[in-house]
Amino acid sequence: MFPKPLADIAPNTLEFEVLPLVKPTGFREYDARWWFNGIGHAKPAELNLTGVQALGLGMATLFHELGVKPTVVTGHDYRSISQPIKNALTLGLMAGGCEVLDVGLALSPMVYWSQFELDAACCAMVTASHNENGWTGVKMGADRPLTFGPDEMGRLKEIVMGGKFVTREGGTHRRIDGIREKYIKAVVGDTKLTRKLKVVAACGNGTAGAFAGDVLRAIGADVIEMDCNLDMTFPKYNPNPEDQEMLHAMAVTVKETGADLALGFDGDGDRCGVVDNNGEEIYADKIGLMLARDLSKNFANAKFVVDVKSTGLYKTDPVLKANGATVDYYKTGHSYIKRRTNELGALAGFEKSGHFFFRPPIGLGYDDGLIAAKAILEMLDRNPGKTMADLNGELGVAYTSLTMAAHCGDEVKYDVVDKMVAEYQGLDGTMILGRKVVEVNTVNGARVTLEDGSWVLVRASSNKPELVVVVESMSSEADMKDLFHKEVKPRLGKHAEVGKYNQEI
Repeated sequence: MFPKPLADIAPNTLEFEVLPLVKPTGFREYDARWWFNGIGHAKPAELNLTGVQALGLGMATLFHELGVKPTVVTGHDYRSISQPIKNALTLGLMAGGCEVLDVGLALSPMVYWSQFELDAACCAMVTASHNENGWTGVKMGADRPLTFGPDEMGRLKEIVMGGKFVTREGGTHRRIDGIREKYIKAVVGDTKLTRKLKVVAACGNGTAGAFAGDVLRAIGADVIEMDCNLDMTFPKYNPNPEDQEMLHAMAVTVKETGADLALGFDGDGDRCGVVDNNGEEIYADKIGLMLARDLSKNFANAKFVVDVKSTGLYKTDPVLKANGATVDYYKTGHSYIKRRTNELGALAGFEKSGHFFFRPPIGLGYDDGLIAAKAILEMLDRNPGKTMADLNGELGVAYTSLTMAAHCGDEVKYDVVDKMVAEYQGLDGTMILGRKVVEVNTVNGARVTLEDGSWVLVRASSNKPELVVVVESMSSEADMKDLFHKEVKPRLGKHAEVGKYNQEI
């Protein structure tokens, strides 16, 4: 039996080698993230390998509590620390009596798909997604196609940090070969493009580089690979198709090659970003609106779910109204939107961060960047003669900011958001930059809508010590910048806990 894990251990000590280190703040709302490379860095480690074993045993304990068959698919992304962490996690899962089916190097959606293919109730994908090197984490679930939410994560934290482990006999490990090829074949399906499309596949040297080109070529695209060679140092930038650095590089390649579009994938392949034929990035919430408009023509009265960071154009779109489609705004986070999409029986869910969730007959209900990429190319195929820029131009006009993040410690970020929510609720009916506040949606932080449809959002990041800010203006880019610089930033700046922004408009 493991001893109760500790929140802090001095590095370069015997205790750091022997005792389990697990910082409680690593248990996020719907997955787990820790800073792992503490030794030799100014920032101390939040997790060690013994702590990872404790995490695995805690997960096994919880799986048995939930009453599911303790068969677990495991995989890992392409980082120097991911495979050792997966191995340590496996030891813990086995100590808790789990049957571990290891699919090796994987995308998160490949692990989710393997739950169906291998008839496994549970999954544990070792990945830090788009976080910088030095971070690690686990995406986990016990009810396919869903992943853990706050209830499961809260109970897991209680088990691990309280040392409430239950060891069991019978744990096994088996390596499963050939899953990558089967997964690619399943993603491709019977899709074959009738229209010749030149597509940039941008992978930021992350794990998706081992998958994206093969999938896109198999469905008939002319593929230009961009940073698809695996390099765990991420020599250019983190593979994150929501960040400007990667989007700018995608835009340059589109212009240089005359491509029809660029599709960018994050480190574990569950997100997809888009740059159009003119080299302009189109945020995923508006790609989702294009897809919803297109799909609702063939699926009458379809339901769609979007996160609170998404454009307000969904509310007023005439095509969705004409086709009887309905849209539900819900909490940001892949686990939340995945769960909501399945609860409502929605056809699809879309997140501004690039997570796309398609339910049957398009997908199996989880987020998969390659399924999303295929859906986007199929949409273009169904609209001959139109470019991505054309389809974007058919949407209403809205000026949406990139997703900005201000540093705020995990221990205090929710308190700051609570104060912001209360402050904005107190403004209901009053004026902001000459417009009346007409709605304060508090399902996930504060999304404050003004009378002209413009809005601002402040919420706590679910996986990093940050506050997330998005603004959208229905009138101009200048007004969008004012909503940030003259409204949200000064209001947040009154809180000493709020630090620098990762990027600003």
